[in-house]
Amino acid sequence: MNDVICLCKSISPDEMQIIKAELPDENTSNQMAEFFKVFGDATRLKILYFLSRHELCVADLSLLVGMQQSAVSHQLKILKLNRLVKYRKDGVTVYYALDDNHIESIFAIARQHLMEQ
Repeated sequence: MNDVICLCKSISPDEMQIIKAELPDENTSNQMAEFFKVFGDATRLKILYFLSRHELCVADLSLLVGMQQSAVSHQLKILKLNRLVKYRKDGVTVYYALDDNHIESIFAIARQHLMEQ
């Protein structure tokens, strides 16, 4: 099966080798797949959206998302483990924010893509 030759001739064998050589390694591909799985939950997307607008505590997120604080905390833990959100403590209150601008960009690009007609 490796000897199959494409008859359309739209890409040369050399170009094909270059493209294959640029493929991320298995470990990177697996990490990327895990990263994108985190975006596969509507609640986490809501949390990311709210955090893209303002730094918030669990109580505020709970009210915005309409879930119990323990459920929101669980989702935040997943987001923290995947480096999508960061936190800071102010006394006994913990405030959450997006980890960096890349997260907001990914969210915005996905939303823009879905709005295209």
